[in-house]
Amino acid sequence: MKPIAATAPGKLILFGEHAVVHGQPALAVPLTALTATVTAESTLPSSGLHILLPDSRHHHTLRVYPGSDTENALVYTAQLVLKTLGITSPPDLKLILHSTIPLASGFGSGAAVSAALAQALSQALGHPLDHETLNGLVYEVEKIHHGTPSGIDNTVIVYQKPVYFVRGKPLETFTIPHPFWLVVGNLGHATPTHITVGAVRELVEREPKRIQPILGRMGAIANQARTLIETGQSDLLGPLMDENHALLRELTVSDDELDQFCVVAKQAGATGAKLSGGGRGGNMIALVDEKTAPAVQQALKQAGAAKVFTTQVG
Repeated sequence: MKPIAATAPGKLILFGEHAVVHGQPALAVPLTALTATVTAESTLPSSGLHILLPDSRHHHTLRVYPGSDTENALVYTAQLVLKTLGITSPPDLKLILHSTIPLASGFGSGAAVSAALAQALSQALGHPLDHETLNGLVYEVEKIHHGTPSGIDNTVIVYQKPVYFVRGKPLETFTIPHPFWLVVGNLGHATPTHITVGAVRELVEREPKRIQPILGRMGAIANQARTLIETGQSDLLGPLMDENHALLRELTVSDDELDQFCVVAKQAGATGAKLSGGGRGGNMIALVDEKTAPAVQQALKQAGAAKVFTTQVG
């Protein structure tokens, strides 16, 4: 068998993080600047199924067999693929993973790796998974990472399209007629998503009269942003990003460093900035154009961002 490779992008949440868990819409887009790739290669007869992680510190190899550790997301992904295809005996294959997506950084690393692995394995077995099946499978794996995942990561990454997402409703993809530019700043540390999601849930339960209107406004912002993007007015997203960030601060999921990075980005020429993802560390995004992007990127580096890059959306 010739080697078979499958690639999945990362993801960025533009608007609606946290509010989406409580029934509000969110907008998210594929992040093609970062990818996970899994290559399936045949091995010796009776050698079994192995997952190789050459990029990891200890060059890990994971073995997949009946009853193997389902707490490991990669092993669990492979097991679900075999179960979905009705295969009871693991095939003689090695799955080699390479990823440029930082772990636990809000870029959808877990979903991207699972999606790439499931695609490579199912294709190598001669039964490629359709998008709907793959999406459901990756969502199941996401439960290991997030407990009660929103479904955004798996949906954006599997379909590789911008997504308008409302929990419990059919997903909607949307078009971006005029691409726009974002500078992405990663702080180099992050709080696990389930912790920040849990903190917001506690706020909702403790202060519903104060918090529910905040969530509702965040949903309205997401709807306004979608309209601007679809009508080619992405350059007007800045004020919505600023307001959304202020609301996320009210939900206690921003922190001093994220707030400072947003200020730095705007002082350097960005027209809007906000955290992206779970918050309390992780990532922020800033709206720029091709002229202002280098200055904003440099300013964030000087402010101490661990990783900064510019990406085109659309």
